[in-house]
Amino acid sequence: MHAERGLSAPHGTTLVDLVVGRARARELVQQAAAWPHRVLTERQRCDLELLASGAFSPLTGFMGQDDHTRVCREMRLSDGTLWPMPITLDVDDQTLRNAEASGHLALRDQQGRLLAVLEPRGAWRVDPVFEAEAVFGTSDTAHPSVNHLLHRTHRWYVTGRLEVLPRAVEVAGREGHDLRFTPASLRRHFDELGVRRVVAFNTRNPMHRAHQELTLRAARETGAHLLVQPVVGPTKPGDIDVETRVACYRRLMPSYPFGGVTLALLPLAMRMGGPREALWHAIIRQNFGVTHMIVGRDHAGPGLDSRGRPFYHPYAAQELVRQHQHELEVSMVAFPQLGYVESTDSYEPVDQVPPGTLVRSISGTEVRERLARGESLPEWFTPPAVAEVLRRRFPPLPLAAG
Repeated sequence: MHAERGLSAPHGTTLVDLVVGRARARELVQQAAAWPHRVLTERQRCDLELLASGAFSPLTGFMGQDDHTRVCREMRLSDGTLWPMPITLDVDDQTLRNAEASGHLALRDQQGRLLAVLEPRGAWRVDPVFEAEAVFGTSDTAHPSVNHLLHRTHRWYVTGRLEVLPRAVEVAGREGHDLRFTPASLRRHFDELGVRRVVAFNTRNPMHRAHQELTLRAARETGAHLLVQPVVGPTKPGDIDVETRVACYRRLMPSYPFGGVTLALLPLAMRMGGPREALWHAIIRQNFGVTHMIVGRDHAGPGLDSRGRPFYHPYAAQELVRQHQHELEVSMVAFPQLGYVESTDSYEPVDQVPPGTLVRSISGTEVRERLARGESLPEWFTPPAVAEVLRRRFPPLPLAAG
């Protein structure tokens, strides 16, 4: 895939830009009333936004069959460009027939507003088991993306020329709208700050002291400006809601050195793809003008499989990114898991502390259980400002009668 129109910047990668002008947008809204449509899922809306803004550069639309097959098998587009994650648009039989007969498919949101128009130029039947095993290394439906492929994906993938309306990437009125940047606007932000080295931290959970310590160490080691870029698209079932997480991030930011951190939300639909996802995140971050990215233990891991075993080795993501480092504009900053050592009142790599040392940590499940019981979260684990947000979101459960 090659961009017909793009933005170049001193940060390197040329950005794809699929957003049409206002006049063309008005024409499409009028014309699309007569065309068949597809109501996009939340995942597809996120994919469309990141395609349109250039966050998925060099992709210029939903993948065709040649790109899709090679990405699944080799983590490369048909032209050889490194790209590890399929980005596809699935439709049912009737929608495909209608779109091919019309020559157009209107892509709409849940409210019926037109977001984009696709001119179909190819379609093929989905092989969900092939994709699941090739991309995620498993057909176990305990993996959320495998479950999605096998049980929620329509029978056909369709590709074609994509025209995207401005409203698909406009942020006014969205949660945390003041924290949303396109790749081009975030690059400009870094230019205005006068920074040339930026280290990104990806998270889908509230940040606690271990995360803060990790990010501070990464910024010191790289001499870079810190970008905290949480994912606010679909993540893993059971994750804390976006509104609560954004409130936690906002409360944490004042504790960083003034001027040393930027908080920017990423509307990415995570696949929880472990190693491949880490590599995908690195490519996305270089489109945002980042020079370094933190990859920690079990980056983007989905948890345990149906037999109670981890889907991926805890440091497989670091290994895969390291293998492809020469093809990336982003340098990996690898970190082990940090735990709290009470005797030194510090966070240390759990696999490097002396034998017999007590290392403390609290899981997300334990956090929710403590809050349900009305117990406070210790300050060694999370700052009081973050704990306050979580207490409001998860008030104590009422005691059972009798």
